[in-house]
Amino acid sequence: MPVEVAPAVAATSTTMEITVSKFELLRELTATQGVVERKTTIPILSNYLFEAAGDKLSLTATDLDLSLRTSCNAKVKKEGACTVPARKLYDYVKLLPDADITIRLLENHWVSIRCGRSNTKMVGMARSNFPGLPVFPSAGVIKIPAAVLRSMIAKTGFAIASEESRYTLNGALMVLKPESITMVATDGHRLAHVERTRLLVHVLDMAPELWAGEGEDPPRNHATIERELAAHDARLAALPRRAAARAPCRGWRRLPRRAIRSRSGAA
Repeated sequence: MPVEVAPAVAATSTTMEITVSKFELLRELTATQGVVERKTTIPILSNYLFEAAGDKLSLTATDLDLSLRTSCNAKVKKEGACTVPARKLYDYVKLLPDADITIRLLENHWVSIRCGRSNTKMVGMARSNFPGLPVFPSAGVIKIPAAVLRSMIAKTGFAIASEESRYTLNGALMVLKPESITMVATDGHRLAHVERTRLLVHVLDMAPELWAGEGEDPPRNHATIERELAAHDARLAALPRRAAARAPCRGWRRLPRRAIRSRSGAA
């Protein structure tokens, strides 16, 4: 797999000096905290890679399984690259006042961080030690609205296996087609399946009143379906426990209240 190579100026420069807003830097640091590897035998993975060029500051974090690159606006006085301890930098920036932060690379990979009356130094590592990232493909790229992807993950995340020994089940299967997006997840006991077609959302084993039959899906938007699901959950909460356990099955039909009471009384 091709590996992304840093610009020559960032690879050879021994100095770097930038000024960035605390708000913008903290926003990017917060977004990348979940990617940074804390307990690792490879020390460089617990560092951020900072690359300054033009009017942008690029931040890169990786644990070799997941990589994330983001950027924010910055006043770049001297272009270059450096690595900074991720957790120490995040904790320190949170304590700084709301003002511009000046970051400067010193000798022996030391990094100076100044904001107002606060001034500290952190030791990083050589930029060449940071692993290269795969090149993001330019062909076959598909854009998915963030709200759609967030909704599909929320509806399938509960069924993803958490045991590390079942590596193939530690994620969800996404199937992309010209007319639909499908996501499936399972842990061997539970199965979640969500399909999104344009403005319609189809969820298997959903509330029976939302199941209109094959080819008869009404044109409901996401907000309407969320309200109907919430109403269905409220009705299930009012049913006896055993009847409610059978309720979400596909093909289930609502029983009269007298029948439910008589069955619960017999049980």
